[in-house]
Amino acid sequence: MHIDLRQLRHFIALAEQRSFVAAALTVNLSQSAFSRSIQALEHSAGCQLVDRGRKDLAPTKQGQVLLEHARRLVSGAQQLANEISQFNGLEAGELRFGCGPAPAAGLIPRAIGSFIGRYPKARVQFQVDDWQSLSKRLLSEEFEFFVADTRHFEANPDYQTYRLRPRKWHFCCRTGHPLAQLDSVSAAELMSYPLAVTIRPPNLRKVIVDLSGRPDYIPNVECENGYSLLGVVLRSDAIGIVSANNDVLRMARGELVCLKIDGLAEDLEERYTRYGIVSRAGYRLSPLAEAMIEQIKAVDEEVCALENFAV
Repeated sequence: MHIDLRQLRHFIALAEQRSFVAAALTVNLSQSAFSRSIQALEHSAGCQLVDRGRKDLAPTKQGQVLLEHARRLVSGAQQLANEISQFNGLEAGELRFGCGPAPAAGLIPRAIGSFIGRYPKARVQFQVDDWQSLSKRLLSEEFEFFVADTRHFEANPDYQTYRLRPRKWHFCCRTGHPLAQLDSVSAAELMSYPLAVTIRPPNLRKVIVDLSGRPDYIPNVECENGYSLLGVVLRSDAIGIVSANNDVLRMARGELVCLKIDGLAEDLEERYTRYGIVSRAGYRLSPLAEAMIEQIKAVDEEVCALENFAV
């Protein structure tokens, strides 16, 4: 079978758009030229790749196999071209990586800011998502690495992890909140107010469940965007969670109060983040990826003094 990357890109577009018209527009071809490209790929493969009898133009079984390999081949070709470009001139390459919501609230923007100062011509694409989605995109070679909670990857030989400095997180409320002036707050008092938090990280879920005294707990307001959640906290009596290296904590200085919770030990392991850099074991990172990782590590060390920052 003759492999034509251009035809593979067209087939991927068709699988994603499920429409010859929409896919043709995506790759800037006329519909007739696009159809000929798909037909040529089917002729080369020796089989039908799309079920034209279905409205959604689903791939056939052979098409599904080809689609899986096509994505890897196209991604690999793009990565190859990108790495050659980076070796020829590091500033001209493209970097794609992912990060969790918490790192995206402080560490990653700071690192990217420093990075583009050093490499102003580099193109950086980063996706904020949960660790499950980031892992899938890493394995499908959409990302070279991601920054998120490492608990699910540290013991897996398929991944390589680098632990970043742990940061303490706090329950917080607005300055005008009824609990804001108390020296300490009981679990019952805390849980009598709405929570605006994310409970996806297992350490947060465990603490909140233990404080609630219930088998499980569902927050009143749940979101993966830390800025949005703290925006709710600043405008209501909801209780939120903030870590020491969150930029919102610094920007909202004087507006947020970190609460001391009775019975919640300050040195409890679950009160600290466990974020790190995750990549695939046995895969060489591009020069830009290595440069960004070094920048993330450097910024992580720089902000470690903020670990005990209090509003």
